[in-house]
Amino acid sequence: MNPSRRPLIVGNWKMHHGGPSGVELAADVARHARDVPRVDVVVAPPYTALAACAHECDGSHVEIAAQNLSPEPSGAFTGEISATMLLEAGCRWVIVGHSERRQLFGETDAIVARKVAAALKAGLLPIACVGETLEEREGGRTTAVVERQVRAFLGALAESDRDAAIAYEPVWAIGTGKTAGPAEAQEVHAAIRAWLAESSAGLAPRTRILYGGSVKPDNARALLAERDVDGALVGGASLDRVSFGSIIASAESLAAA
Repeated sequence: MNPSRRPLIVGNWKMHHGGPSGVELAADVARHARDVPRVDVVVAPPYTALAACAHECDGSHVEIAAQNLSPEPSGAFTGEISATMLLEAGCRWVIVGHSERRQLFGETDAIVARKVAAALKAGLLPIACVGETLEEREGGRTTAVVERQVRAFLGALAESDRDAAIAYEPVWAIGTGKTAGPAEAQEVHAAIRAWLAESSAGLAPRTRILYGGSVKPDNARALLAERDVDGALVGGASLDRVSFGSIIASAESLAAA
């Protein structure tokens, strides 16, 4: 963790807590966040709970993210949600290109790049996800795969003066209980930082790079202690207020050190 960048902890609820239970969880996170002044906290409920959770977190230290968006600004796209709609629902952030979107719904690098650009144009802050599969890692292609994914949207980041985040989430570690070790995560994060620096001198120091992939209370501190790990994109552990609170507390402790 670099002291020049505020830690960012994001809870991705996926397809859970889309109603009253989501509001309750958001309220719990907002209460906990009162005690972590050095950490930016974001939760990403399902679409059905976005506005209600935003209302619950209004005035708190917690911001709201959507889990996806359409690259189109409006039109006859049944079932899609635009960036403007997300802003109106109370979102400040949006997750883009999550590995589940890439793997299960066929999102390509080009689609992800369009979504990043759409978010930035509308005023949403994207959390752009990248990461390799187990086959790609075992084949020694981690760097090549992640570089290709980053460079697809790098131009949109460099052209914008808005903040953004990149989440490195090795696909083989998501929901499996496996995780990249701190040194492995740092190696990829440092490479991403170098590609950002090549594109724009100011982009690298201001862009927060998060680690995602089975982040839990027992491994969060070691991961967050690495110099280029600026936070975490948390899946399953974000559904439990105690576990998520523990991860946030680890970030706060490191930031205060």
